[in-house]
Amino acid sequence: MKLGLHYWKYSTPEDPAKIASTLARTARIAEQAGVDRFTVMDHYFQMETPHSTAEEPMLEGYTTLGYVAAVTERMQLGLMVTGVMYRYPGLLAKIVSTLDVLSGGRAQLGLGASWYEREQRALGVPVVPVSERFERLEETLQICLQMWSEENGPYEGRHYQLAETLCVPQPLRSPRPPIMIGGSGEKKTLRLVAKYADACNLFGTGVADVAHKLEVLRAHCDTEQRDYAAIEKTVMCSRSPVLGDLDTFLSEAEQLAKLGVTELQVVPEAGQDPVEFAQQIAEHLLPRLARIG
Repeated sequence: MKLGLHYWKYSTPEDPAKIASTLARTARIAEQAGVDRFTVMDHYFQMETPHSTAEEPMLEGYTTLGYVAAVTERMQLGLMVTGVMYRYPGLLAKIVSTLDVLSGGRAQLGLGASWYEREQRALGVPVVPVSERFERLEETLQICLQMWSEENGPYEGRHYQLAETLCVPQPLRSPRPPIMIGGSGEKKTLRLVAKYADACNLFGTGVADVAHKLEVLRAHCDTEQRDYAAIEKTVMCSRSPVLGDLDTFLSEAEQLAKLGVTELQVVPEAGQDPVEFAQQIAEHLLPRLARIG
C-alpha cells in the first residue's frame, strides 16, 4: 500500500512569508520517508468548511507544484484535482507537459468537474450547469490525450475547437502523464474513469462505500471493454484524524487493499503544522503501512 500526502492548507504557520519554506520542508520530509505522491488543491479561495474560510491563504496549484518539483526528486506531483472550468484544455495540457519536463517526468493530470461557485463567480470563471461541466470534462480528456500524441491536427468539439494540437516538447513520461479522475459519481465520473483514466480517486467514506463504487467502476469497464485491473484505485482518507487512531486506520487500509486499492492519500488536520504531520506519518504510519500488500 502506497501513501500520498495531500497539502490543502497554507494557514499554518500564520506568516505568509513562511508558506514557501513550510511547503518545501513538508515535501522533503515526505519524500525522504517514502511518500509516493504529493498533491495540492486546485482552488483560488480556501474551501468554506467548519474548519476553514474563504479568507484564508490559498496558492495557485500548478505554480505551487512547480516549486515543489524544484525541491524534490522522486515523488509524483499533481493537483487533487484540476477543476475543468479553470483552464482552457489546450493550455492545461501544455501546463502539465511543462511540469512533467521540469520535474523529470513526475507529473500527473488529476482532473474533475469544478464545483466551488463562490470562487468562480468572484474571479470571473464561467459557471455552467453540471451536465455541461461533465461534457467539458470529457472534451478536456480527449484534447489532452490528443496533445500528448503524434496527432497535431485540429480538434472539433461541442465546447472547444482547436486549430492545432501541437505540444513541444512532449512530456518526458512515457507514454504520457497518467490521468487520474477524482470523484465518486456513479453515472458520469466513474464512466469517464473507465473510458479514459489511468487511476481513480474515491472519497474514503467507508470500506463498504468504496467497495460499492469499485463495483460500479467494474461495470463501466465491462461496458467500455476496458481492463478493470489496469486502473489504479486510490482513496482520499479525510473522514477522521489519521494519526488519532492508527490501529483503526490500518485495519481499514488492510480491507481496502483486499478490494484492490493501492494508494491512500492523507491530509493534515485543520490547524496542524504540516511539517509536524509529515514527520509523524514518517515515524508512525509509513513503516506499518508498508507491510500491507
